[in-house]
Amino acid sequence: MTYCVGMMMDRGLVFMSDTRTNAGMDNISTFSKTKIWETKGDRVITLLSAGNLATTQAVVSELDEREKAREDRNPSILDVPSMYQAARMIADTLRDVIARHSDTGQRASSVFNATLILGGQIAGGPPRLFLIYPEGNFIEAGPDTPFFQIGEIKYGRPILVRAYDPASSFAEAVKLLLVSFDSTVKANLTVGAPFDYHLYEADSLVRGKTGRIELDDPYYRTISDGWSEALKQALHSLPAFDAPAQP
Repeated sequence: MTYCVGMMMDRGLVFMSDTRTNAGMDNISTFSKTKIWETKGDRVITLLSAGNLATTQAVVSELDEREKAREDRNPSILDVPSMYQAARMIADTLRDVIARHSDTGQRASSVFNATLILGGQIAGGPPRLFLIYPEGNFIEAGPDTPFFQIGEIKYGRPILVRAYDPASSFAEAVKLLLVSFDSTVKANLTVGAPFDYHLYEADSLVRGKTGRIELDDPYYRTISDGWSEALKQALHSLPAFDAPAQP
């Protein structure tokens, strides 16, 4: 399975994804689920993917092929004038890929399903973040929904809901995401390190800091161990249950 998060921050956009894919417990592989397109000074677009690996790779490959062709009748992700148009293009591509692979050719088969997080900025517009569904529709992040998760979302969501702050620095945002990812990894074996991240600075229009955090990364180990200990201490500090006396 997968766990990916995209967050809107006052400072820009933060993305993180795991890299584990598996077809059973004895067939585990590592694939990057983060794709970045960049034209310096004009646009930076990041795509995170969850779901069927063949579907997500086909979507990215088709978008890359359009970039190479750069035909007017088949515009590239590097040609669209806005992030909304980029979301439409990617949503249409996802729907078409699923339709080609599904038996009916009409509805998204769950076997080939994929869900995407798209974020970035194109010159002339603000940073924007979208969640794209396998049916080809999408929604945009805003003040009420400032971050999106895809894949195994339930284990890491509580920490994001409780601690997300749009005014946080990128360093604080990465710390928050690592706690969320660590909680997910401990609860679900289909999600695993290493974790890829991209920190995009608003209005920079250049690729931000990117990297990969391995399972044995010293900072990640500090976060994982520290969070476990902090939870234990917090639990111990709460008052004990006092059962009422039986009548």
